[in-house]
Amino acid sequence: MKEVMAIIRMNMVSRTKQALADAGVSSLTAAIAHGRGQGRVDFRILHGAEQGIEEAIVQLGQGPRLIPKRLLSIVVPDEKVKAVVDTVIRVNRTSQAGDGKIFVLPTFDSVRIRTGETSDTAINEM
Repeated sequence: MKEVMAIIRMNMVSRTKQALADAGVSSLTAAIAHGRGQGRVDFRILHGAEQGIEEAIVQLGQGPRLIPKRLLSIVVPDEKVKAVVDTVIRVNRTSQAGDGKIFVLPTFDSVRIRTGETSDTAINEM
Protein backbone atom coordinates (compact mmCIF):
# COMPACT_ATOMS: atom_id res chain seq x y z
CA MET A 1 0.00 0.00 0.00
CA LYS A 2 1.23 3.50 -0.86
CA GLU A 3 0.34 7.10 -0.15
CA VAL A 4 0.24 9.35 -3.19
CA MET A 5 0.74 12.96 -2.13
CA ALA A 6 -0.14 15.45 -4.84
CA ILE A 7 0.36 19.19 -4.59
CA ILE A 8 -1.87 20.86 -7.17
CA ARG A 9 -3.35 24.23 -8.06
CA MET A 10 -6.37 25.26 -5.97
CA ASN A 11 -8.59 25.59 -9.04
CA MET A 12 -7.89 21.98 -10.13
CA VAL A 13 -9.26 20.21 -7.06
CA SER A 14 -12.79 19.50 -8.32
CA ARG A 15 -11.58 18.19 -11.68
CA THR A 16 -8.99 16.01 -9.97
CA LYS A 17 -11.51 14.58 -7.49
CA GLN A 18 -13.91 13.74 -10.33
CA ALA A 19 -11.20 12.15 -12.46
CA LEU A 20 -10.00 10.04 -9.52
CA ALA A 21 -13.57 8.93 -8.79
CA ASP A 22 -13.98 8.00 -12.47
CA ALA A 23 -10.77 5.94 -12.13
CA GLY A 24 -12.26 4.08 -9.16
CA VAL A 25 -10.57 6.03 -6.35
CA SER A 26 -12.93 8.23 -4.37
CA SER A 27 -11.21 8.26 -0.98
CA LEU A 28 -8.79 11.12 -0.38
CA THR A 29 -7.85 13.78 2.09
CA ALA A 30 -7.31 17.40 1.05
CA ALA A 31 -5.56 20.20 2.90
CA ILE A 32 -4.59 23.75 2.07
CA ALA A 33 -0.86 24.15 1.56
CA HIS A 34 1.40 27.10 0.74
CA GLY A 35 4.68 26.73 -1.09
CA ARG A 36 6.90 27.74 -3.95
CA GLY A 37 8.98 26.06 -6.58
CA GLN A 38 12.51 26.51 -7.80
CA GLY A 39 12.55 30.29 -8.14
CA ARG A 40 15.95 31.85 -8.72
CA VAL A 41 17.67 33.78 -5.92
CA ASP A 42 19.84 36.79 -6.74
CA PHE A 43 22.57 36.41 -4.12
CA ARG A 44 23.82 39.98 -4.66
CA ILE A 45 20.48 41.28 -3.41
CA LEU A 46 20.51 38.79 -0.54
CA HIS A 47 24.01 39.86 0.55
CA GLY A 48 23.06 43.53 0.22
CA ALA A 49 20.02 42.97 2.43
CA GLU A 50 22.19 41.19 5.00
CA GLN A 51 24.47 44.26 5.04
CA GLY A 52 21.47 46.51 5.71
CA ILE A 53 21.32 48.24 2.29
CA GLU A 54 17.76 49.60 2.13
CA GLU A 55 17.41 49.23 -1.65
CA ALA A 56 18.35 45.54 -1.44
CA ILE A 57 15.93 44.99 1.45
CA VAL A 58 13.08 46.50 -0.58
CA GLN A 59 13.91 44.35 -3.63
CA LEU A 60 14.18 41.22 -1.51
CA GLY A 61 10.74 41.95 -0.12
CA GLN A 62 9.34 41.73 -3.68
CA GLY A 63 10.75 38.24 -4.20
CA PRO A 64 8.87 34.99 -4.60
CA ARG A 65 5.89 34.57 -2.33
CA LEU A 66 4.35 31.38 -1.03
CA ILE A 67 1.55 30.34 -3.36
CA PRO A 68 -1.64 28.72 -2.06
CA LYS A 69 -1.95 25.13 -3.24
CA ARG A 70 -3.97 22.07 -2.34
CA LEU A 71 -2.33 18.96 -0.91
CA LEU A 72 -4.12 15.70 -1.72
CA SER A 73 -3.30 12.53 0.19
CA ILE A 74 -4.54 9.33 -1.45
CA VAL A 75 -3.74 5.95 0.12
CA VAL A 76 -4.24 3.06 -2.29
CA PRO A 77 -3.16 -0.56 -2.76
CA ASP A 78 0.08 -0.90 -4.75
CA GLU A 79 -1.74 -1.94 -7.92
CA LYS A 80 -3.67 1.38 -8.07
CA VAL A 81 -0.67 3.71 -7.64
CA LYS A 82 0.08 4.04 -11.36
CA ALA A 83 -3.56 4.81 -12.18
CA VAL A 84 -3.71 7.50 -9.49
CA VAL A 85 -0.42 9.12 -10.56
CA ASP A 86 -1.37 9.02 -14.25
CA THR A 87 -4.80 10.52 -13.50
CA VAL A 88 -3.38 13.38 -11.42
CA ILE A 89 -0.83 14.18 -14.13
CA ARG A 90 -3.40 14.02 -16.95
CA VAL A 91 -5.79 16.39 -15.19
CA ASN A 92 -3.26 18.86 -13.80
CA ARG A 93 -0.61 19.18 -16.53
CA THR A 94 -0.75 22.57 -18.23
CA SER A 95 2.98 22.57 -19.10
CA GLN A 96 3.35 25.79 -17.09
CA ALA A 97 5.40 26.34 -13.94
CA GLY A 98 3.28 25.65 -10.88
CA ASP A 99 1.47 22.54 -12.14
CA GLY A 100 2.52 20.77 -8.94
CA LYS A 101 4.40 17.75 -7.64
CA ILE A 102 3.56 14.15 -6.82
CA PHE A 103 5.27 12.08 -4.15
CA VAL A 104 4.70 8.34 -3.64
CA LEU A 105 5.45 7.09 -0.13
CA PRO A 106 5.30 3.66 1.44
CA THR A 107 2.46 3.11 3.90
CA PHE A 108 3.09 0.29 6.31
CA ASP A 109 -0.38 -0.21 7.72
CA SER A 110 -3.84 1.27 8.01
CA VAL A 111 -6.75 0.70 10.38
CA ARG A 112 -10.38 1.56 9.79
CA ILE A 113 -11.43 2.93 13.17
CA ARG A 114 -15.11 1.99 12.86
CA THR A 115 -14.54 -1.73 12.17
CA GLY A 116 -10.94 -2.41 13.18
CA GLU A 117 -10.13 -3.70 9.67
CA THR A 118 -6.45 -3.40 8.82
CA SER A 119 -4.11 -3.17 5.84
CA ASP A 120 -5.60 -3.12 2.32
CA THR A 121 -9.01 -4.14 3.69
CA ALA A 122 -9.19 -0.86 5.60
CA ILE A 123 -8.69 1.24 2.45
CA ASN A 124 -10.70 -0.74 -0.10
CA GLU A 125 -13.45 1.21 -1.78
CA MET A 126 -16.90 -0.04 -0.86
